[in-house]
Amino acid sequence: MYEKTDEFGPEKVIEVHDAKSGLHAVCVIDNTAIGIGKGGIRLVPDITINEVAALARAMTWKNALAGIPFGGAKSGIKADPKTADKEKLMRAFASALKCVIPSLYCAGPDMNTTEREMGFLADELGDMKAATGKPASMGGLPHELGSTGFGVAQSAFEALAHKEMDVNGVRIAIEGFGNVGTFTMKHLCEKGAKVIAVSDSRGAVYDERGLDYDALLKAKAEKGTVTAYGNGAKILDSASLFSLQCDMLIPGARPNVITAVNAPLVKAKIIVEAANIPMSVEVEKSLSSRGILMIPDFVANAGGVISSYVEYIGGSESEMFAMVQEKITSNTRLVLENTINNDTRAAALKIAKERVIGAMNEKKS
Repeated sequence: MYEKTDEFGPEKVIEVHDAKSGLHAVCVIDNTAIGIGKGGIRLVPDITINEVAALARAMTWKNALAGIPFGGAKSGIKADPKTADKEKLMRAFASALKCVIPSLYCAGPDMNTTEREMGFLADELGDMKAATGKPASMGGLPHELGSTGFGVAQSAFEALAHKEMDVNGVRIAIEGFGNVGTFTMKHLCEKGAKVIAVSDSRGAVYDERGLDYDALLKAKAEKGTVTAYGNGAKILDSASLFSLQCDMLIPGARPNVITAVNAPLVKAKIIVEAANIPMSVEVEKSLSSRGILMIPDFVANAGGVISSYVEYIGGSESEMFAMVQEKITSNTRLVLENTINNDTRAAALKIAKERVIGAMNEKKS
């Protein structure tokens, strides 16, 4: 039995074992004071209840700060993504969780699940509100549209404005060139920013003159790595990206990439956390103490969940981008205006908690 509870939740912890399908899954509905629980389903071989519960709590704060009527939740399916029959597992998951989907929980894509798996879930239950991030053919707004990266760029613009730095010519380094990193770079470059370095799992490419977005996208598509970029750029190891001389650093792929070891080498004036948990809170505080402006992950990367809300209410792609821009911009600004001693995470959490507590008190009255 899961016993790590507090005044916020979790409200429900459901663990499912199904011998017929081989399903072993966990669903944690953390808090539904603001709305039904919203959070993705990740499919990994080592999922634990504690991990899912922590992710569900993170979604409670992310959704509250995003200003959308969703509570926090998360799910995990324990399986090897390379060998699992994902359709079979997803349909079994949907069937087992129909007691809470979609009445208390709306799913979405996460690690090793995509629009395809969300389509299976919605189809199994015969309800399009069972999940977001579905295929466009099912009325979905797939994450492949780049809502998260677009939102990260909006948060970055607001951070630059706060520091009174002109976006035109600002030097940026981006870790990761997947869905988030590519769209973040695209929207930053369109406004005149100079992305001088990008990395992926096979290395980093660096050019002080700025990298060409289309050429980098082509190299990645054709050769599978940004290091195939050419054009006179330097090839570095991935870890070197974090110590480059730049104005803004955007960790946008793996967790815990900035550590106590390499944090002292960071030279950026601003860090926008596009990835989830790119560093520990302790490391974040050490960088803040040096005067580096931090934009926490659940502030900067909420574009995906805002997109999910627009899909949930039947909105269009253009409406989605408009809402992501408005909410990410206004919430980043709100956090920065309420920050004391450069502790942006504390300011963001305070705002999110106040919103959740207000909704909980309203439910009681």
